Amino acid sequence: MTVAAVPTSPRRVLADALPGAAAAGAAVRARDLVLVLGGAAFVAAVGQAAIPLPFTPVPLTLGTFAVLLVGAALGPARGALSIAVLVLAGVSGIPVFADGNSGWAFASFGYVLGYLPAAACLGWLARRGGDRSAWRTGAAAVAATALVYAVGLPWLMAHLGVGLAEGLALGVTPFLIGDVVKAVAAALLLPGTWRLLGERR
Repeated sequence: MTVAAVPTSPRRVLADALPGAAAAGAAVRARDLVLVLGGAAFVAAVGQAAIPLPFTPVPLTLGTFAVLLVGAALGPARGALSIAVLVLAGVSGIPVFADGNSGWAFASFGYVLGYLPAAACLGWLARRGGDRSAWRTGAAAVAATALVYAVGLPWLMAHLGVGLAEGLALGVTPFLIGDVVKAVAAALLLPGTWRLLGERR
């Protein structure tokens, strides 16, 4: 006699702990729309905190940190949709990118595109408990940040017409320490929020 395995449902993300998570039909669609638009607005607002660096066209911003939080809090689908809304708004001319940029013909636009797989990745990992402990959250943040670079670096190299070594010097190396700080901050903030909600495992 065999016993069929009972499928396990994905874990909640932080947005699922907000009021209205049990809504259905039009109410849940409206709730998801608000979450998606709110996520896009949050990334746009936090990303405006940018510090231009004299040796590279890529500014130092908090945009990646905002993407980590939005991806983990909203989950893969809503997180990715938030970034898609952000990208579409910026490409259409709304100044939602760092330093009030819009359009797509600038050196760091590839990093913005990299936000989309990063948000989806961290959301996917959060659905599987990747934001419930500091170590797992830190590892998830590193994986998501690597996706930002995987898209942003080739775009930067093509835009500037430089090789890999110069591209790394302009678009990766100067930001690694900041990315470690962002990963540590996420590793403290996200599990800490779950603890406040009384749910870790």
